[in-house]
Amino acid sequence: MRRGIAATALVASLALAATACGGSDSGDEADGPVTITWWDTSNATNEAPTHQALVKEFEAAHKDIKVNYVNVPFDQAQNKFDTAAGSKGAPDVLRSEVGWTPAFAKKGFFAPLDGTEALAEQDKFQPSLIEQATYDGKTYGVPFTTDTLALVYNKALFKKAGVEAPKTWDDLKKAAATVKDKTGVDGYWGSTQAYYAQSFLHGEGADTVDVDAKKITVASPAAKKAYGTWQGLFDGKGLHKADTTADAYAHIQEAFVSGKVASIVQGPWEITNFYKGSAFKDKNNLGIATVPAGSSGKAGAPTGGHNLSVYAGSDAAHQKASLKFVNFMTSAKAQEAIALKNSTLPTREDAYTAKVKADPGIAGYQGVLSSAQPRPALPEYSSLWGPLDDELIEIAGGKESLDKGLGDAETAITKLVPDFSK
Repeated sequence: MRRGIAATALVASLALAATACGGSDSGDEADGPVTITWWDTSNATNEAPTHQALVKEFEAAHKDIKVNYVNVPFDQAQNKFDTAAGSKGAPDVLRSEVGWTPAFAKKGFFAPLDGTEALAEQDKFQPSLIEQATYDGKTYGVPFTTDTLALVYNKALFKKAGVEAPKTWDDLKKAAATVKDKTGVDGYWGSTQAYYAQSFLHGEGADTVDVDAKKITVASPAAKKAYGTWQGLFDGKGLHKADTTADAYAHIQEAFVSGKVASIVQGPWEITNFYKGSAFKDKNNLGIATVPAGSSGKAGAPTGGHNLSVYAGSDAAHQKASLKFVNFMTSAKAQEAIALKNSTLPTREDAYTAKVKADPGIAGYQGVLSSAQPRPALPEYSSLWGPLDDELIEIAGGKESLDKGLGDAETAITKLVPDFSK
């Protein structure tokens, strides 16, 4: 989800109107190779070069297909694709954030992939990730990369303080205080963003909505308890106060990688940046543990990531070529190459080779994936974090009460899912 959270995508120079897209306006020459367009929404600096190298490898193996590669900044891609697809000018393949997949499927913008070459090895992928690519009984994406949140910690600081990775949020409070006493640095710094607070909801067996009951539950007793726990981790010995500035994400990240705070909750998209910090020149100093559990005894970090989806508006020739491309890019070989270069998590077990698991970051996050919870197949689900982002920052900053903030979020969410009851 960094993805909108991290806001680190670099703005590339795009001429979208001129790109060769699906349908008749493809730029293909008669009897020549089919040209498909792929909008890659990955980070242009850290991830995209690996994807571009794989595109060349694909073209070398498929002389009848050319790939028009376009890197689209993540924070712009959803709206750009929505606009392009609505006018029948979308790319043939999109790297779609898992939350976008059901939303675009509902609009008819994505082609179902069940029984196609793209999903020929469906049984190799983690079932929960296939579930996240499914809408209304059909699969509209092939899992490309996955992620979740974990408690990442500085092993050296934890060892100096004599504490272990906490199992519960109460344990974390105690550990943070001990770290402060023994090392002088804060033990934990939490985020005010809704995606990061989702783990607290799951830890109480709650969520923003109950999809099956079609009910908004963001202000339910269980949710209030969850957010109360979240709020309590901004105040106390060894607990860093809430950062409500626009640069909070960068501040938290920098403090962690420089050894100024002992633990944070973060996703694997920052693995490469962890290693660039002074605290983790020795990669093995990076500790990765399951996000602490709530009072339910369950630890439930959200599952994120990206699928490769095929545009339903492309003609038969372009869809056929797109299916071959998606199959190649999500193969075990390609996923291994991506993991080794980008330190991202593969979506299929056979891509976790010995070389991949030699990276302590990837191995650590693989170990916490089993406790992550997939998102419900609700097209509007990802948009529900918007109102919460607005309210949680006010709550964390002491500008409004928890009850008022969650009440206001509930009102805003009602407009996003008008057929849900309170």
